Amino acid sequence: MIKVCGNEGMSREDMKDGCGCDMRGMLSFMVLWLLSKRKMHGEEIAEEIGKRRGDKPSAGTIYPALKVLKDNGLIRGEKSGKKIVYSLTASGKKVSVSSMQYFHRVFHDIIDDCRGMKC
Repeated sequence: MIKVCGNEGMSREDMKDGCGCDMRGMLSFMVLWLLSKRKMHGEEIAEEIGKRRGDKPSAGTIYPALKVLKDNGLIRGEKSGKKIVYSLTASGKKVSVSSMQYFHRVFHDIIDDCRGMKC
């Protein structure tokens, strides 16, 4: 049985208990979207995702995703003190825009429905 969850966000524990659907497949999209707004280091990215998702992804989740995006030429990392600050490459900017367009095309009606339900 699926539980109905409140707006406070769902943790992985909630997911294990049958609460809603698992949105972890959105990680790369979220990272690209966040970096389209401003440069960030890994911990900042994790915190921003946590604000939106309800739980902060671990370093073991964020850094492998950043590595894949970097290996694919979509982001670059520059050392700033002890931290690496990530930003989009030219290719990353193009992929970010096309990904947001695709997201909008797929989910715009769901978002509109949610507005009507006060999600």
